[in-house]
Amino acid sequence: MALYPYTLQPIDLNLTEEEFRQAQLQLFESNNQTLTKISVKIWAILAVIVVLAIIGLVMVSGYSTIIFWLMLVGVVLFLVARTYGLKWYVKQEFEKQMASQSMPAEMQQMKIGVQQHGIVMSLPAANLPQMPRGYNQPLVRGTGMQQAVVKWNNVSNWQETPDFIVMMFQVKDQKTGEVQQGSQIVPKRLAQQRFPLETLRHHLQEEVGQQGFDLKDKPTDKYFAQNP
Repeated sequence: MALYPYTLQPIDLNLTEEEFRQAQLQLFESNNQTLTKISVKIWAILAVIVVLAIIGLVMVSGYSTIIFWLMLVGVVLFLVARTYGLKWYVKQEFEKQMASQSMPAEMQQMKIGVQQHGIVMSLPAANLPQMPRGYNQPLVRGTGMQQAVVKWNNVSNWQETPDFIVMMFQVKDQKTGEVQQGSQIVPKRLAQQRFPLETLRHHLQEEVGQQGFDLKDKPTDKYFAQNP
């Protein structure tokens, strides 16, 4: 008996537009704390400035203390801008991109499963997008469905939120050398349909490692395809 259960058949994803947006919002909120986090180096610099300003206020009197007061005010303004200001700006940019996006139509008909060798995605044959050879596509014909397997070593990032597990995968086309990217949202409600979430976590932890997306360069939905 296997230590971790797998799916005998792919399970209907039934992802809704609301869930698609909710997943992106939760992903953003999970990483927003990292974006506004102040490094130890910056804290050290601010501490030095504050110490120098306090020493100056103690040792100097009169109008000469203005520069030291300005140093303290500057530190406060920097902290406010670095936390609340950056957070507000990033959220505005995020909401702009969310407004211009909609869920890919094929996700409504997708089925998903977990096997020892990777994530199984099943779609009606007419809706299965073109994928490079690295996806290891064992096609199931005659049933109107086709399957593609994303191997665990193709998954580059993953993040767990309160209601979803979001993964990004990339595969290099062996013919063109082009690296193609994709993402997959797995709602945790699928556990009610006996989808093995714990198995999925186990493989992601073993094969990918620590969860998290790098949202510093483009802190919005970088990992979701733009509408054409």
